[in-house]
Amino acid sequence: MAEKRKERGIVICNNEISNGIFDMWVSTTEIACMAVPGQFVMLYCEDGSRLLPRPISICEINPDGCAIRLVYRIAGKGTEEFSRLSEGMPLTLLGPLGNGFPKKEGASFIIGGGIGIPPMLELAKQLSGEKQVILGFRDVQFLTEEFLPYGTVYIATEDGSAGTKGNVLDVIQENGLTAERIYACGPMPMLRAVKEYAAGHNIECYVSLEERMACGIGACLGCVCKSKEVDGHTNVKNKRICKEGPVFLAGEVEF
Repeated sequence: MAEKRKERGIVICNNEISNGIFDMWVSTTEIACMAVPGQFVMLYCEDGSRLLPRPISICEINPDGCAIRLVYRIAGKGTEEFSRLSEGMPLTLLGPLGNGFPKKEGASFIIGGGIGIPPMLELAKQLSGEKQVILGFRDVQFLTEEFLPYGTVYIATEDGSAGTKGNVLDVIQENGLTAERIYACGPMPMLRAVKEYAAGHNIECYVSLEERMACGIGACLGCVCKSKEVDGHTNVKNKRICKEGPVFLAGEVEF
């Protein structure tokens, strides 16, 4: 895991791309040079009444342009504050944080659901080999076209408005898809189903877990998940999502 940095970045652009979902590029020299797919940053509010930073997954990395892309959903007062940032405004961020996805050879499923879709874009760009991108939406889609250059894209929508009606596993079944490895990020019910599918088909599976975080650096133990093995830090069967994760081999954690 790369060493983290706290930087004062500058907003390059910040636009609403779907209902309540914003797309922001931030100039950040050191973080952009160190980040890998699957990591995240902590963003600090300027409003002094909100002391805790907010975790946001990294969507894209442009080390040459010294910038990172963050696609996030308004979920409270902190992210609502970020949505009002405009070009040229300062933003304090800490990162890159956590462990990212391992980049392995072979045919892969890249599975994203909802706001778990953005961190899969940089992974799709950097992975080699055959890539089948499966994106699950409740209804309104976003970022789908940006995955097209990096793999074969399949869509699942709950209401059947696009692609397969159902979930990401329905896409796999409907199209008879196969892969050697799965990378996934999204809501917990989706990840549980993907983990079960991977175990049943003997497929290596990596999942990125999302959880509320206070510190983002593993000190507060506010974002632990159950693990099969005893953790060396806590001496119990827990792992810190912000520190040992957010990416885990699916068989190592219980959720």
